[in-house]
Amino acid sequence: MYSEFFGLQRAPFYLTPDPEFLYLTTQHREALAGLTYAILARNGFVVLTGGAGTGKTTLLTRILGRLAETRIRSSVIVNPTLTPAEFLEAILLDFGLQDIPASKARRIAVLQGFLWTTFRAGKIAALIVDEAHKLTPELIEEIRLLGNFESANEKLLQVVLVGQSELDDLLNRESLCQFKQRISLRLTIGPLAENEVGRYIQYRWGRAGGGKAPFSADAIAAIAVASEGIPRVINVICDNALIMAVAEHSPAVEPRHVLTVCRELQFSAPPVKPTEEAAAALPVSPPETPTVEALPIKALERYETAAARRSLLARLATKLKFMQRTEPA
Repeated sequence: MYSEFFGLQRAPFYLTPDPEFLYLTTQHREALAGLTYAILARNGFVVLTGGAGTGKTTLLTRILGRLAETRIRSSVIVNPTLTPAEFLEAILLDFGLQDIPASKARRIAVLQGFLWTTFRAGKIAALIVDEAHKLTPELIEEIRLLGNFESANEKLLQVVLVGQSELDDLLNRESLCQFKQRISLRLTIGPLAENEVGRYIQYRWGRAGGGKAPFSADAIAAIAVASEGIPRVINVICDNALIMAVAEHSPAVEPRHVLTVCRELQFSAPPVKPTEEAAAALPVSPPETPTVEALPIKALERYETAAARRSLLARLATKLKFMQRTEPA
């Protein structure tokens, strides 16, 4: 919506897991290297955990994109809320197999045949389960049994479980100790540090074809606080704040844009350092104007502009305008 206004080639803050926009922190680099090595080395079971929106799925997409089909055959399960029979069927279908037998015994035989064929062809078969924190203990036991497919010295199926932090709690249950003992590598990624948020925004802006990202230092600081360093939340705030800036014909995103977006999306409102104009409008006590580092929302309402109050309508109008402009004739 704002790409034309800022001269971008594409929108930088979409929520899709585009690997071209993956910003690699130290944690992300370690997870990328660890997962890649574990799959290629046929290490068996690997677990990646992290909070919602920290980039786990994007990281997976990057890995699978780099491992060519000449080396790996993958089955990716993105919704594991299935029965054991449905789960096994989903694995076979995503491996590209057709004519799935009705009985579990025959499905296992088909999977075993596929794994041996893949192994003899010099390729690696990998099962990736996203949202794995939603797995039931029953399904985890089924996955453990799939790990029994092996040659004399190598696993035939590499299993990667990716989920939110609750997955760690699930796998630490005493009833799942047999599965836990088979995990060869556990990796974790977390939110961005406060000083990484600005670099993250600039990286995505540059990948979209832009120069210096049009965010004031105070706006970036507010985004860092409101998002708690979670990349997905950063994207949501930036996307909406940029649309608001376009609606106001503002050359940059300012703290007031961030604050209004956080209100509308019901995120925690960040502390905002007021502009000189806003500070001048505040009551002075003692006589000199105090240095205000962080103001509550009610205080900020005194100097919010009318344009900011109408931001939602303005953003919707801006979206419609750009949609109409880009519609085919």
